Amino acid sequence: MQGLNQVKNWLNGSLNHVKGWFSGLKNEGADSTELGESDQDNVDHPHAGKAVQWPKYVGIFLLAYLLIGLVLAFVWSDEPEMFSVREVSLAELSGDQQALVVGAATTGTLIHVVETMLNKNGGYLSNDVTFPGVWMDNIPNWEYGVIIQVRDMTKAMREAFSRSQSQSFEDKDLALAESRFNFDNSSWLMPQTENEYQEGVEFLRKYLVRLTDDDQVNAQFYARADNLRYWLSTVETRLGNLSQRLSASVGQKRVNTDLAGEPGGKKSTSMPSELQVKTPWMEIDDEFYRARGSTWAIIHFLKAIEIDFADVLENKNARVSLQQIIRELEATQDTVYSPMILNGSGFGMLANHSLVMASYISRANAGIIDLRELLSQG
Repeated sequence: MQGLNQVKNWLNGSLNHVKGWFSGLKNEGADSTELGESDQDNVDHPHAGKAVQWPKYVGIFLLAYLLIGLVLAFVWSDEPEMFSVREVSLAELSGDQQALVVGAATTGTLIHVVETMLNKNGGYLSNDVTFPGVWMDNIPNWEYGVIIQVRDMTKAMREAFSRSQSQSFEDKDLALAESRFNFDNSSWLMPQTENEYQEGVEFLRKYLVRLTDDDQVNAQFYARADNLRYWLSTVETRLGNLSQRLSASVGQKRVNTDLAGEPGGKKSTSMPSELQVKTPWMEIDDEFYRARGSTWAIIHFLKAIEIDFADVLENKNARVSLQQIIRELEATQDTVYSPMILNGSGFGMLANHSLVMASYISRANAGIIDLRELLSQG
C-alpha cells in the first residue's frame, strides 16, 4: 500500500511538471508573437513563430501521455488480494450473524468476487479501447478467468443449489443473473459489459435478501452432497483444461486417448494417433493469467462452500480433503517476481512458470476427483 501511494505521489508530481512546461511554453509563444510583430521580417509572416513551436508542444504532450500511461499500466497490473469469505458475507448482511443462513456465504462471496473484478485498480479492463488499457493483456485474461468461474457458479446455483429436484421451478433472480454474466466480456458500448455484470450483481442481491427473509419461502439453497458434486464436476473439467493448456507451453507429442476404454465409441472426423501440442509463444502469459484468475475465484468459492456445506462435509468426513484442495490452489496466487512469464524448456536453465502453475492445478484437480468420489459414497 505504501508503494502504491508513492507511485500516486510521483504521478501527481509529474502532472504538475507537465503543467509547468505548458505554462512556460505558452508565455514563450506570447513573447515570440510580440517580438515578431515589432520585427520587420515577421510583418509578412505574423504566424511564423507559432508554427515553429507546435511540433514542440505535440512532442511534449505525447511524451507526457506515454509516461502517465506507463505508470497507470504498472498500477493497474496489480491483482486483487485474497479476502475473507465470512467477513464479506456478513458485510452483505449488515453484520447480522443470524442472517448467515445456508447459502448466504456462497451468494455473498459470488457478489464480492464480481465487484472486486469490476472495481479493482483501473476498473474493468477487458473492454478498454484507450491507452493504456488497450495495450494490457495480462489483467484482461485474469478477468476472463474470473468471469468463467462466476458463470459456472451462477449456473450451478440456478440449476442445482436453489432447486429441490429436477422438476422444481428455477429461481427467477438467479436466472436473470446468469444471463447477465453470460454477456460479451469485451463490449464497450451500448451496453457496456460493466453495466451488464453490475445488473447481475443486483439480481444476486435480490436473491440473497429473499434467502435470508423468514417470511419468504420461495428462495432456497439446498446444501446436499449431490448438489455439491454437480458444481465440483464443472470445476474438475475447468481445472483439467487449464492444466493441459498450461502444460502445452512446452511443445510435446501426446497420444490420442479420446476413445480410450470405449471399443464401440465413434467420433465425427478422424484424427492422428499422435498429436503435436504447443502454446504459441505470444500466448504463454495469456494462459498463465487466465489460470491465475480462475483459481483466485475458485479458492473463494471453495471457502464459501466449506461454510454452507459444513454438515455435509462433516458427515462424509470430507472437510480435510476440501481444505487440502484450497491449500494447493492458494499456491497459485504466490507473487510472481519475474518481470515476464518465462517459458523455459523442461529441465532447462530458465524457469517455466506455466509448468509450475500446471503442477499446482493438477494436484488440486486430483483432490477434487477424490472429493467427488467421497461425496458419492453413502
